[in-house]
Amino acid sequence: MLKITIKHEGTRSTLELEGRLSGPWVAELERTWETEHGHFEQVCVELRSVSFVDSDGKALLKKLHASGTTISGHGCLTRAIISDVTGGVTTSGCWGSGSKTKLVAAIIGLFVSGWAVHAQANVPLRLTMHDAVSLALKQNPQTVIAALQSKSVSQDQILARAALMPQADLAVAETRQRENLEALFGQPFPGLPQHIGPFEVFAAGPQISVPVINVSNWRTYQASREDTTAAKHQEQASREEVALAVASQYLLALRAGADVTASQSRVDLAQALFDQANDRQKSGAGTGIDTLRAQVELQNEKQRLLASQTSRDVAVFGLIRILSLDPQQSVELADEMNFFETPQITVEDSLARAYQERPELKQLQSNLHAAELRKRAAYDEHLPTLAANGFWDYEGTRPNNGIPAYQYQAAVNVPIFTGGRIHAETVKADLEVQRIQQLQRDTRDEVALEVKSAFAQLESARSQVEVANQGLKLAQEVLTQARDRFAAGVADNIEVVQAQDALARANDNQIEALYQYNQQRAQLARATGQMETMYAK
Repeated sequence: MLKITIKHEGTRSTLELEGRLSGPWVAELERTWETEHGHFEQVCVELRSVSFVDSDGKALLKKLHASGTTISGHGCLTRAIISDVTGGVTTSGCWGSGSKTKLVAAIIGLFVSGWAVHAQANVPLRLTMHDAVSLALKQNPQTVIAALQSKSVSQDQILARAALMPQADLAVAETRQRENLEALFGQPFPGLPQHIGPFEVFAAGPQISVPVINVSNWRTYQASREDTTAAKHQEQASREEVALAVASQYLLALRAGADVTASQSRVDLAQALFDQANDRQKSGAGTGIDTLRAQVELQNEKQRLLASQTSRDVAVFGLIRILSLDPQQSVELADEMNFFETPQITVEDSLARAYQERPELKQLQSNLHAAELRKRAAYDEHLPTLAANGFWDYEGTRPNNGIPAYQYQAAVNVPIFTGGRIHAETVKADLEVQRIQQLQRDTRDEVALEVKSAFAQLESARSQVEVANQGLKLAQEVLTQARDRFAAGVADNIEVVQAQDALARANDNQIEALYQYNQQRAQLARATGQMETMYAK
């Protein structure tokens, strides 16, 4: 998030930046700068508390610097960014390199003229749907948690690989020991003392263990690699869900905004019709009941407008929550509710794409491979293992009189009887394979139904948009004729009120049809695994 505080003083405008200059905030800074640049002779951008600037942000700062805008800031990191942007020219503040006299005069001027500085604490963030989805995929908690889980699983792969790698330790020990011979042999021996010692032993050196052959551990490592792949697909599935949630909420906010616009236009129309009925009553050409009916219709439309405005605000609040923005941050929607003509596709093409691209199916395939490898790892515990180990020590009674001592050995371990452990582990792993296979078949059927349902609903929504557009056109014509008849005195305004209601329904039908069409496009993209590709790239 980036906070832009605007300060004006005379012919100078200062943009103070706090936060991260990246993603959609780069475009927001450019729009703010263009507005200020058109009204003030001097514009300064102060990197007050900027913690990060991406490549697009640096490119914008270079563009502003080339246009004559002063780039300033404090701190080592900020100065390094400014040096990169300006080619080595850095300033500590937007006052430039003026003398102390100018600074004192400016301070006195502030006290004399009062504080003429005003801050724009909450610059509305304009977001397209592409911007909203991209922002959510970066900072939504669900996507962040999924990424952390994926990284955690990748560490399990490293742990499994460590079982195949040599292990080395450095040990340093100094001991003092005394033994009871009677306790050691169980009885005293004539001529021998009761104990020996105490004596000291000092040893220092490396200890090495090398697993030479262990097929079971190798299978376990292969399974962990498949687990890592499955975790990445799970992360992608989470990103798809977040992208769908953002797109749906954005469309919901667009529909609410369209409702507000339509309600406002109906309020304006109802006001005009009320004024017309009132004028006719005053001139004696109309009746009081006509004016009363028009007034009732006006109040109804005002109430609908208030409800629409509340629904719009709530929808935008929901979008802010999904995007994990500051609750104090206001958001404006840059897109409009439109009809997007999609290319003609078949159900078969959509199913083929879904089977190939859905991350859930990819995750289950990796899980199945991992389970099969674990089953083989369990069975391979029947096989012998070969390991080499040993140590090299510097040994002596004291650190200054030691000599080299070492021991190296190779050991073959052949399982003979394990009490049924290996068989039980193999059976358990086989049951896991069967479970995943069943889940895979069920998920594949579920994906097919999602694709077919989304495809059918998209085609229906496409037809509804065409019908709604035609219905709105006819309702507008009916209202025009009813108004003309009322103005000519041929009929009372009952026809006008009825036409108003018909137009309101036609408006609502068109807005709902456009919303459903865009929503089903998003649902089909999610069903085929194309959500992030379509809305964030």
